[in-house]
Amino acid sequence: MVCALGAAICFGTATVLQAVATRAATTGGGGDAALLLRALRQWRYMAGLGLDGLGFVFQIAALRSLPIYAVGAALASSLAVTAVVAARLLKVRLSGMEWAAVGVVCAGLAMLGLASGAEGDRAGSTALKWAMLGTAGAVLLLGLVGGRLPERGRALTLGLGAGFGFGVVEVAVRLIDSLSPSTLFGNPATYALLVGGGAAFLLLTTALQRGSVTTATAGLVIGETIGPAAVGVVWLGDRTREGLEWLAVLGFLVAVVGALALARFGEAPASASDGEAVDRAGESG
Repeated sequence: MVCALGAAICFGTATVLQAVATRAATTGGGGDAALLLRALRQWRYMAGLGLDGLGFVFQIAALRSLPIYAVGAALASSLAVTAVVAARLLKVRLSGMEWAAVGVVCAGLAMLGLASGAEGDRAGSTALKWAMLGTAGAVLLLGLVGGRLPERGRALTLGLGAGFGFGVVEVAVRLIDSLSPSTLFGNPATYALLVGGGAAFLLLTTALQRGSVTTATAGLVIGETIGPAAVGVVWLGDRTREGLEWLAVLGFLVAVVGALALARFGEAPASASDGEAVDRAGESG
């Protein structure tokens, strides 16, 4: 659970650092490519990318030792980290309900930590590996046509798709049982991980650019937690400590509901109150 929480802290903090750097970079002209180049010159953006990479390493380590349902809920809690860090760095004012949601997420994770057993002992079948690759392909296809969807429901659809893509990554990590080149390149789960992760980023980026951040992030949380958790329990043998099934279910639901309450922090929020913080970031970046 330490690795899962470490991943959540890395991802949540990276979101805020990249938001600060991106907003500071918007002061110049040019299109998306110019914006990206200016952002890459900011140490906060590079630090955010580094934290994303470190978080992915922590995520892999967690998935190799914990049930998928516990890791998924912990990753969803990165929204609580983003909220707290945004309150500090971007001067975003959290309401009493949002602070309560942060506490709810922490309580849910504590319950999961107490109830979670070791990762399941079942080896993933070949059919499951191919199913993950097929799911990744479907997510990629959705990403290619997602921008053309009607505005109504676009953000939720793309957010859910992104969640499914990240969920494929979670399951695929468990289905890769050897890192030897011959086995790795012959394993459909390897390609499911690559395609699913890439497609998820594509869908999430499109959703945040062309729809409601809150709606897209809510879909993301649901997609990346419930589906993978079900796969872990049904096909990979994920279990809880004896007699604590009820606590694991309760903790999972509490953590996810708390994360949904913080969905607006799926992209560090912009408001009038953080304008000065962004200006200072631009001067010092």
